[in-house]
Formats: sequence, C-alpha cells, structure tokens
Amino acid sequence: RALMRDPRIILYDEPTTGLDPLTSVKINDLIAEMNDRLRITSIAVTHDMLSAFKIGKRIAMLHEGRVAFDGSVREFRKSADPMVRRFLEYQRDGI
Repeated sequence: RALMRDPRIILYDEPTTGLDPLTSVKINDLIAEMNDRLRITSIAVTHDMLSAFKIGKRIAMLHEGRVAFDGSVREFRKSADPMVRRFLEYQRDGI
C-alpha cells in the first residue's frame, strides 16, 4: 500500500524482526530492489546488522539519544570507534 502513492522515502521499523532467516533475506532483497528500481530512499530502524548491511548505503548509530556514528557501511564496518567495535563484535559473537 505504501508504494501506491509513489513515495520518495519509505521508513521501515525493524523490517526483519521475528522473521525466519530465509524470509529475512527475501525482505532485504525486496527492499534493496525497490530502492534501486523505484529510485526511492529507505530509512530502516534496525538492530539486525545483516539487514542493515544488505539494504543500507549509510549507517547512523544512535547511543543515548545522540548520533554516535554516521557514515558509509564500509566506514562503519572498519571503524576503530570502541562503541562501534563493541556493537559489531556483540552482533557477531552473540555475547
């Protein structure tokens, strides 16, 4: 329904939360395809880094109500910032 009005921006709130891994991949692929094909901007609020890396071009990380990081996916993954490192390592290890 959101696409019927030809939006320029779509906001997703945890688009893959609670989904099985295969459905999550399909949703991420659909969002990425819509971004490219329809030339829309998507903003996704998510803690699912696989999703963020698949559909995102930029990552903004919030901490205590402030933007703690803002940059490309590549910059985020390579960041030396201790907070970003802890977050990424937690995501990877599930500690």
